[in-house]
Amino acid sequence: MNQPSQGEVAVLDYGSQYSQLIVRRVRELGYLAHLYPPARLTDLNQPGAIILSGGPRSTSDKDAPDIDFEKLMSFNVPVLGVCYGMQLLNIKHGGSVKPGVTREYGPAKLVLAEESPLFVGISKESQVWMSHSDTCSDRGTQTKVIATNEDAVPVALQWSDRCFGIQFHPEVTHSHEGTAILKNFLTRTRANLARFDIQAFKAQMLEQIKQDVGSRQVICGVSGGVDSTVLAVLLQRAGVKLRALYIDTGLMRLNETAEVITQFEEVGVPIEVVDASKEFLSALEGVTDPEQKRKIIGNLFIDVFWKAAGDEVELLAQGTLYPDVIESATSGSIASKIKTHHNRVDRIMELKDQGKVLEPLAELFKDEVRALGESLGIPHRALWRHPFPGPGLAVRVPGEITQEKLAICRAADDIWIKELRRSGQYDNVWQAYAALLPVKTVGVKGDERSYEAAISLRAVVSEDAMTADWVELPYDVLRAASNKILNSVKGINRVLYDISTKPPASIEWE
Repeated sequence: MNQPSQGEVAVLDYGSQYSQLIVRRVRELGYLAHLYPPARLTDLNQPGAIILSGGPRSTSDKDAPDIDFEKLMSFNVPVLGVCYGMQLLNIKHGGSVKPGVTREYGPAKLVLAEESPLFVGISKESQVWMSHSDTCSDRGTQTKVIATNEDAVPVALQWSDRCFGIQFHPEVTHSHEGTAILKNFLTRTRANLARFDIQAFKAQMLEQIKQDVGSRQVICGVSGGVDSTVLAVLLQRAGVKLRALYIDTGLMRLNETAEVITQFEEVGVPIEVVDASKEFLSALEGVTDPEQKRKIIGNLFIDVFWKAAGDEVELLAQGTLYPDVIESATSGSIASKIKTHHNRVDRIMELKDQGKVLEPLAELFKDEVRALGESLGIPHRALWRHPFPGPGLAVRVPGEITQEKLAICRAADDIWIKELRRSGQYDNVWQAYAALLPVKTVGVKGDERSYEAAISLRAVVSEDAMTADWVELPYDVLRAASNKILNSVKGINRVLYDISTKPPASIEWE
């Protein structure tokens, strides 16, 4: 866990799925920021500003997360409460919170009511993103309502020229002027803030890795994805004793292993390849539950990894990113669990408790990792390779995993990715893949009835995997991919295009 720095923006995490997005937005604006559980408020070292995040709880809950208000105010720095954070601040300033008539979730209209440093240059009316069921029903005598929704319900409060609350989430892209509002908070409230840039962050990470590792040997799992590639190069630059292991789980894409070997040769990091495909496929035989599949893969990966590493290994390095942490609800235990990531299974958490897991990238999002990779001199093709999930094709083949299903999925996926590259669309897409659906459909092949499987193509744009939108690809690209799959992949008679956003869907099928 990072040590608090002078002048940083301290974001107190009350469990929102978007808490780290606040950190990310602040960094985009050029200021140092870190995420802390509320209990670490007393550990802060002269912060430049403090933001209280949203959260899934209600302030009326018996064990609702609280704040040491006296300590908070003693820092004498700008304070912003977001959603739950605003409700908590309203209570501390003599107001009250009660359940709303209806829950607000999704886009809403922000209507400015009073002049405020928070809204300088902001449109009189603009779209914001809500996610709450409670409302600030009563307010203290010194509270000023600075904005409402279109129903005249207060959604932004001001208690002083340096203390504010907003009911909406400025950190998500659906709040159209959210980043501008955060910028106003940071720049128009006399905050004394530390600057952030990727070069300085890299130097800090390298120094921290040296301190954490010491003389111990580090074993690093690599997959060829941007996260593990950047991690391996970062560890090598830190000068630690490193072994990089690539585990072929049998759940990889077509020709994946050969491509990964070539990629690591290019960045100058030697890797060891372990073929464990038989072990993984055997362990997954007959398993259909997605959570069970993820846990089996995560635990077996550790077993295979440790066996290949030998007894001398003292640290396991993982390319864990913040979305993995927050969706598995392990960043602070307040967040709601979305799904268990392969690097957040029980075995990993046990190793973490023993001090045997190193995760230098765990505070970063994908785009920040790419920026870090560029500063390390890693080639563009490696950095912009589409994300590939740790459980591999197991989450793209819902239901039981078999060799036949994997072969179909690989073939369709290879055609889809090649078509995106051929058409020049690959770099316009954040992540794309083909999933084999657990259904069969009636079709016609060669004037005869067919009863075969369906493939779902997916292509999304995202900044950080926390939210995602489907890509409106040209019809000729979709048509070409569909025709090639239907004509060359045995066992498929139907191709679909997934137009689901996240939320409510996730990016992967499982």
